[in-house]
Amino acid sequence: MSDRLIWFKSSYSDSEGGNCLEVGLTWRERPHTVHVRDSKLGPRSPRVAVTGGSWAAFLAYARRDA
Repeated sequence: MSDRLIWFKSSYSDSEGGNCLEVGLTWRERPHTVHVRDSKLGPRSPRVAVTGGSWAAFLAYARRDA
């Protein structure tokens, strides 16, 4: 995975050390791959990579149950 990803911290992350999630995109306009990591560990964090379509499906599901 590229170290040049643009990482975005979740709007639900807090400054208390909990619920910290960052999402990194390989292509900002229409991502082909979305990378997810724990922001507390930063670059050392294990990453999960999913397709842009899978990420969109996850977000739709999460919004529905929010």
